[in-house]
Amino acid sequence: MIEVGKMAPDFTLQNQDGESVSLSSLKGKKVILYFYPKDNTPGCTKEACSFRDNAEKIKEKNGVILGISKDSPKSHTNFIAKQGLNFSLLSDPEHSVMESYEAWGEKKMCGKISVGTLRVTYIINEEGRIIKAFNKVSVQTHGEDVLSYL
Repeated sequence: MIEVGKMAPDFTLQNQDGESVSLSSLKGKKVILYFYPKDNTPGCTKEACSFRDNAEKIKEKNGVILGISKDSPKSHTNFIAKQGLNFSLLSDPEHSVMESYEAWGEKKMCGKISVGTLRVTYIINEEGRIIKAFNKVSVQTHGEDVLSYL
């Protein structure tokens, strides 16, 4: 996890519409940057829906939600449509942004060790500094947990 208080690494990735989104373009907003393994899987769907259900209240607190996974923009488009998501999803197929945010690495599931996306969330303040890091996430209540922090 990147240490709280550090400047967040800047990046530019494509969203579900193929548009480039840069962290630096969001200065002046609180950015909720959440990394998740895969579109349309049970845990990732619960987490995304938790953010969806809290998105308006997060927006009222000057927050912008961005989800990042290795999935393609087309996969993101389908996931957004299927779940009625009201925020952008960014595609990081080479996992370079995940690596810079320490959201890529070894994980254990069902006793098996693999390398992949770690479920990590950062809250970045209006100046681009990390003010909160979540590395233990309850997928069903994560949107509420982030809102409570804000």
